[in-house]
Amino acid sequence: MASCAALRALAVLLWVAAAYPVVFRARPVQALAANWGTRALHPLPGDITVRLLRDNGFDKVKLFEADPPALRALGHSGIQVMLGLPNELLGPVAASVNAAEQWVLQNVSTYVSKYGVDIRYVAVGNEPFLKSYKGKFEAATLPAVQNVQAALVKAGLARQVHITVPLNADVYESLDGKPSSGDFRPDIAGLMVSLVRFLLDNGGILTINIYPFLSLYADPNFPMDYAFFPSPGAPPSQASVQDGNVLYTNVFDANYDTLIAALEKHGLGAIPVVVGEIGWPTDGDKNANAVNAQRFNQGLFDRIIAGKGTPRRPQMPDVYVFALLDEDNKSVDPGNFERHWGVFNYDGSPKYRLNLASGRPIVPARGVRYLSKQWCVLRPDASPSDPAIAGAVEYACEYSDCTSLGTGSSCGNLDARANVSYAFNQFFQAANQQKGACNFNNLSTIVTTDPSQGTCRFEIMIDTGRHELTGKSAAGRVAASSSWSAVLALGLAGLVATVW
Repeated sequence: MASCAALRALAVLLWVAAAYPVVFRARPVQALAANWGTRALHPLPGDITVRLLRDNGFDKVKLFEADPPALRALGHSGIQVMLGLPNELLGPVAASVNAAEQWVLQNVSTYVSKYGVDIRYVAVGNEPFLKSYKGKFEAATLPAVQNVQAALVKAGLARQVHITVPLNADVYESLDGKPSSGDFRPDIAGLMVSLVRFLLDNGGILTINIYPFLSLYADPNFPMDYAFFPSPGAPPSQASVQDGNVLYTNVFDANYDTLIAALEKHGLGAIPVVVGEIGWPTDGDKNANAVNAQRFNQGLFDRIIAGKGTPRRPQMPDVYVFALLDEDNKSVDPGNFERHWGVFNYDGSPKYRLNLASGRPIVPARGVRYLSKQWCVLRPDASPSDPAIAGAVEYACEYSDCTSLGTGSSCGNLDARANVSYAFNQFFQAANQQKGACNFNNLSTIVTTDPSQGTCRFEIMIDTGRHELTGKSAAGRVAASSSWSAVLALGLAGLVATVW
């Protein structure tokens, strides 16, 4: 994810490129690709997630880290995997070939041979050259890529598993605003050329993350209709720009072709370029809602299914939709929307209608088990102005996800009473509905009637005790679940002390 500063710098890129001769013809495709993130307090079980992917025609998936339950679930599934090596491992892997070999052995070789996981790519780092990182990962990235490649060769996997580096779109720029003038950012131009050359020479690919929503989020003057794919037969956006005989009608085409122009400028135009992340969130910002997300993602899916690429690359590349599922435990540093990118809700239910090939709509996950149908709300005889309320809500939201309460979000229009109830219920569900989790200084009570209102959904969490967990800290979350009692005791005692 890009920082807001980086996104503002990107806004200039998103205009037009010069004409480019069509060499390849677009061909329709049926399969889709998605990012499967596992930063959730109550993650959808691996076997159910894999079935969700298959039921909806996804045959490729990207994991940000080597999550054992997710990888095991992907075994013999027919789904191709791009497996991430996180940024925090770039330094150790760059410094030691042995460290790279051990990582490949534990996270690639084992799952390929023992579990039958079809790993096709190792994604070394994630946006390591992002401006906001201030060069933190620049020195380690290429050596890490070289060591991982050497480790794949040693493991006998180099023909099956290739390397890539997912990059943010701030690695390239265009000084005159035209993609045809695209070039790499001056401070990393040499590094980019060396990196892409190594990938190209070793059968790798380049992965780029493009977020039209973030362009809109970073710049209130960004033309909104330019962020979306135009509907068939609709007039082009007034923000469209003519360059030669090419009219760019949307930000995706202009952004992608800026990169292609930069690659061609340095003799690297032969590198395959896939889109590692692209999507639209449904909550956490005034422009993040189901209507806009449906509009954007349907346009994207239509392009993918039709195989329609960009003027410079007419064949649509692999596009990994971001994201498959919501993740309520992600950092919200980029914005409250960060936990709401999923095409599906946390439980695998569709957020909106999205048509696949032949007009078939996406279908929900099957076999999900939930906690009891009960919610924690503010007691009817309690006043929202009670002096203990503020501390109770702050405590509840510290340990759960309250991002939907923000201005412009799905629960942003609740009255004071419902607002407090929402926070209480989020904590109650995050704590697995444990005894004592709905006891905010006797201000709360448990009800069995769904308190959801309008667009605001009062959730009931997945019963992870009846499923195998996924996620980087799956084992840690099991331990965390057993320690909720201590959290409750200490936290609620603190609330009482604060009030009295």
